Amino acid sequence: MKKNTIIQLLPYKPPFLFVEELSHISENGSEGYYTFKNDEFFYQGHFKDRPITPGVILIEVMAQIGVVCLGIYLLKKNFTDLKKPQIALTSNKIDFFLPVKPKERVKVVSEKIYFRLNKLKCKVQMFNKKNELVCRGTISGMLKVKNNES
Repeated sequence: MKKNTIIQLLPYKPPFLFVEELSHISENGSEGYYTFKNDEFFYQGHFKDRPITPGVILIEVMAQIGVVCLGIYLLKKNFTDLKKPQIALTSNKIDFFLPVKPKERVKVVSEKIYFRLNKLKCKVQMFNKKNELVCRGTISGMLKVKNNES
């Protein structure tokens, strides 16, 4: 499966699509990038005169690249007519170390812990352009395939 096809199958669109590029995807994990634009909607009020990316958005970037993209890749191996993947995040435990500011590009690296009974759990890390660890943790989600009629 091509990386661009995976991005097209994501159930998100701007301004809530946080996958710019997938640089690697395999049975065992994924790696991708996102660059935060200066005018992202969440910077308007977080924080006055010193915008930083909210932690919940960092988690969302990690989940989209590290779990959802990988989940679509893993499901596609079993369902050749994959049309509408449905993903529900079930849990996360993330530690934060550095802030992310507007115009920063981050790299997300995911490693599959397990995928069974349609539950995917991954170890996920985010790095800034200096390759410094921004945050890390585990994220789990449930995956389901839906056909076009549903």
